[in-house]
Amino acid sequence: MESTRRAGAAAIVVALLMLTGCTPQPSSDVPGKWGSTDPGEPNLIIDSDGSYTGSDGCNTMSGKGTISGTTIELGTVATTQKACADVDTWMSTAESGKADGNTMIVYDSSGKKIGTLQRND
Repeated sequence: MESTRRAGAAAIVVALLMLTGCTPQPSSDVPGKWGSTDPGEPNLIIDSDGSYTGSDGCNTMSGKGTISGTTIELGTVATTQKACADVDTWMSTAESGKADGNTMIVYDSSGKKIGTLQRND
């Protein structure tokens, strides 16, 4: 009887481990589309070589950063300088980003978190 219970428990553990392996794991890859491309919304599109384009919701930006693991350092950013009413332009002060699953946490030059972007690809 005891061996039957052990075999049953082992089968349940194996089944659970197999199911865990089938569960989609969130990506921590930096390249991809982050944020919304709707007017007035911030976004960042990052290529695997570190080059990127994006918007703070008003001004467009582009550059070539450095990807290391789950982080991108944006480097020198080229951006337009339009004045836009009712748009939060926090992305214009972005220096780096860190992919955490389906969220990109964006930081300014002092390392302070200034916002987040959701994966959109």
